[in-house]
Amino acid sequence: MEGDPYVIVEVQTQTPTARGAATLVKTKLRNLRTEQLLSRSFKAGEKFEEPDFEIRGCQYLYDEVGEIYYFMDDESYEQYAVARKIINDKLGFILPNDKVRVVFFEGQVIGIEVPNTVELDVVETEPAVKGDTVNAVTKSATLETGLEVQVPMFVSQGDRLIIDTREARYVRRA
Repeated sequence: MEGDPYVIVEVQTQTPTARGAATLVKTKLRNLRTEQLLSRSFKAGEKFEEPDFEIRGCQYLYDEVGEIYYFMDDESYEQYAVARKIINDKLGFILPNDKVRVVFFEGQVIGIEVPNTVELDVVETEPAVKGDTVNAVTKSATLETGLEVQVPMFVSQGDRLIIDTREARYVRRA
């Protein structure tokens, strides 16, 4: 849209009751270059130019002082340096040597895609308190990537968990 790539974050349809009125599609969009969030309404059936994305399978190698992250293309072995601000929301789900998909737009890296679920170890959490299992009580746990998630009381330090990367939430023990 307007020469920039966008991703739809939220969508709602609104069907008017008047005859002949067009169905409206209300969206929240995120500009993939600037990370700006905006709301726009469109008529149903409106067409857009497909962005020229290229997605390559890569391996996360390492980070340099927590600001630049390096990825290596699985096929060409070419390395890409990616700024933290581009992938900040995904950093809690990746460790060195993990496989990701790097998204390019017009030759520039604009983001990464991680799997829908990942397995991570719990490095710190409070011990369970006896008798606190009647209610669906949760506690905070810090994972090996530094991500904090809410987990059930029975989870302990050293457990390996499956985490949903779309909502950054506990799914189950691995």
